[in-house]
Amino acid sequence: MSRATAFLIALAAWTFVAAGPAAGAPVPTVETDAPRAFGYQVGDTLQRQVVLHLPDGWSLQADSLPKPGARGQPIELRSVERQVQREAGGERHELRLRYQVFFAPTAVRTFETPPFRLALHGPARDEELRVEAWPVTVAPLVPVEVSPRTGLGELRPDRTPPGIDSRPTRRRLELWGFGALLVGLALAVLHLGLPWVARRQRPFGQAWSALKRLAPAADDAQWRAACRHLHEALDRSAGEVVFERTLERFVAARPAFAPLREDLRRFLQLSHREFFAGEVRDPDDARWLVALARRCREVELAS
Repeated sequence: MSRATAFLIALAAWTFVAAGPAAGAPVPTVETDAPRAFGYQVGDTLQRQVVLHLPDGWSLQADSLPKPGARGQPIELRSVERQVQREAGGERHELRLRYQVFFAPTAVRTFETPPFRLALHGPARDEELRVEAWPVTVAPLVPVEVSPRTGLGELRPDRTPPGIDSRPTRRRLELWGFGALLVGLALAVLHLGLPWVARRQRPFGQAWSALKRLAPAADDAQWRAACRHLHEALDRSAGEVVFERTLERFVAARPAFAPLREDLRRFLQLSHREFFAGEVRDPDDARWLVALARRCREVELAS
């Protein structure tokens, strides 16, 4: 045997002896207890158990645990529970993964829980253990093809809505409407009718109603009747017979008529000449008298 061959045999023996203890050292292991893979429908939950055995000196990186969520997936991880217990030579990590089915297929379909890796930190190196995916069969809630019998097909005939006796409601509405009409009429009479009647019954309002149709070419009888109407309104408003000499007392008692003082004085003078002096009136006196009656009515309404 040559010296080179002997050297190689000795080196191999030394390597075997040196590696022997390391190879025999305990290493992390993972076990899974998967649920049944069939018989699920939308909304059902399933639980998968993962047991991790870590020798002393090894630790599990918490951020490598699967995260609940993943919206939009057929099977969604809802929660992760972790329990740690001491065991001979290390720790036992038990993970309970709770999933829920969020898909309703029209036919039987098989989905998988997603695989994941657990990151481990050891005394001499880091390592990852892979937890494989697990198949889950999901069935539809109802079969696509159902019996063609009446009521079991895809479309069902419209159902006639039940009748409701609306007569009591209509009767109440009619009574409420009639009551509202009475209230409206009462308010109209109170706020519109009575003030309108009161305005028409006031002295100058009645005089205006009688004088507003007086023609400019009125004859003597019509002119004297118009003067009497305005005299009556003036006397009723004053509470006494108003003469030219008592006009100031009338204006003092009713200051609103002060702007019409001179027009009222002219009217009293025209009336005196008409009834007691027999003088001929001007052609425009009738138009002026109508305008005076209208202005007196306006002052009366404003006061």
